[in-house]
Amino acid sequence: MLFNSIEFAIFLPIVFAIYWILSRSLRLQNLFIVISSFFFYGWWDWRFLSLLSFSIIVDFFIGRALQYQENLSKRRFILWISIITNLGFLGFFKYYNFFVDNFIEAFSLFGKQLDVRTLNIILPVGISFYTFQTLSYTIDVYKRKLEPTNDIISFAAFVSFFPQLVAGPIERATNLLPQFYKRREFDYDKAVNGMRQILWGLFKKIVIADNCAEVANIIFENATDSSGSTLVLGALFFTFQIYGDFSGYSDIAIGTARLFGFGLMRNFAFPYFSRDIAEFWRRWHISLSTWFRDYLYIPLGGSRGGTWMKVRNTFVIFIVSGFWHGANWTFIIWGTLNAFYFLPLLLANRNRTHIEIVAQGRLLPSFNDVMSMFSTFSLTVFAWIFFRAENLQHAILYIKGIFSSSLFSIPIVKGLRTTDNSLSVLFVLLFVFLMIEWIGREEQFAIEKLGLKWKKPFRYMMYYLIVISIFMYAGSEQQFIYFQF
Repeated sequence: MLFNSIEFAIFLPIVFAIYWILSRSLRLQNLFIVISSFFFYGWWDWRFLSLLSFSIIVDFFIGRALQYQENLSKRRFILWISIITNLGFLGFFKYYNFFVDNFIEAFSLFGKQLDVRTLNIILPVGISFYTFQTLSYTIDVYKRKLEPTNDIISFAAFVSFFPQLVAGPIERATNLLPQFYKRREFDYDKAVNGMRQILWGLFKKIVIADNCAEVANIIFENATDSSGSTLVLGALFFTFQIYGDFSGYSDIAIGTARLFGFGLMRNFAFPYFSRDIAEFWRRWHISLSTWFRDYLYIPLGGSRGGTWMKVRNTFVIFIVSGFWHGANWTFIIWGTLNAFYFLPLLLANRNRTHIEIVAQGRLLPSFNDVMSMFSTFSLTVFAWIFFRAENLQHAILYIKGIFSSSLFSIPIVKGLRTTDNSLSVLFVLLFVFLMIEWIGREEQFAIEKLGLKWKKPFRYMMYYLIVISIFMYAGSEQQFIYFQF
């Protein structure tokens, strides 16, 4: 069920109403969340509910086993059961064919032809997200950062919570699970704030991401017939597509959770206003970046060791992050490229230079800020080419096409339907979008406080304009990009 679908528009108010009717019973509320979340997830394919259920049951009892086990070696053994089980399912569904194909290709280089067949495996929606979420629980219980739960309903609600089940944010058990133990009372102000965030998320997805996707898809699919300037345009549109798509999903998820009295962690903090790559990765997909930091980078030694350890750990975390996104060499190259971007900052001990938001307390950035943001954004756009390309050959051809004699020609998008919004309108929408994001960059989301001090007619006029723009300038419905991960 898509957040930007009619089905969800019907589903959400029904679930919201019943949920708060049950507010006198915490257990019934939590049970209703589980039922609603399973219905939400089963809307795609009910068969994958068995996989979600298995993950819930395994890690619930792993936590119980760790609770009563004091022997360190046995505790490690129990933890490894959870890790192997979760990553085993993830590896099979997501990476089996990738490894088989590469295994066959490697042997063919030595003249050996292997008769090993790939499987027609359907990737379960959200498996990368809820797998990491349940792993955070067992690891934190193992480290004694969290008391294991004896309430399987609360645990099932934590794992399957529908707003963030299929594309994050990847919640920590230490943050979200305890919220299911406490009675929740309806808070009008929080609900209104959640509605504002949902509205902005829908705008980012439907107006910005979906329109950019139409143009980006045409250009990437016709890369060999496009000029260098057009290819640059395609990379730019994909850059805004993936941001509008993924951060839009996160906004809708966080806002929806707030309607039910839950606080989810922030997942995006205006990353395209970053002044270096280190700052970008502190602001992009924060729940995944911090997950890898806490459960992979720091256990490997982090930045505490010598130069070799710093280099090794940096490449490990970025390459694994790339591989997490998909079973394709393009994602591994994307991760490796970001590691090369990040490494000079780490070695020069400048990776934490820009902690605060750019031009904090000021309307306009300095010249140095502008240049730093431009260079960081340019590096990011280049890396996104590998992320979007179908394979390495596609990516290389695309980049070669950019650095051709046609780079400085007038971009022409061939195959753009006359019924589509014109490029000029899309550029205007992007400009307005960036201005609003810039104005609201110090808040949790762009329109969190925008217009709150205005008189009601003007404030509501702004909301109506956003709603009208969603209906007037909606692109063709696109599935959220991160559903494939």
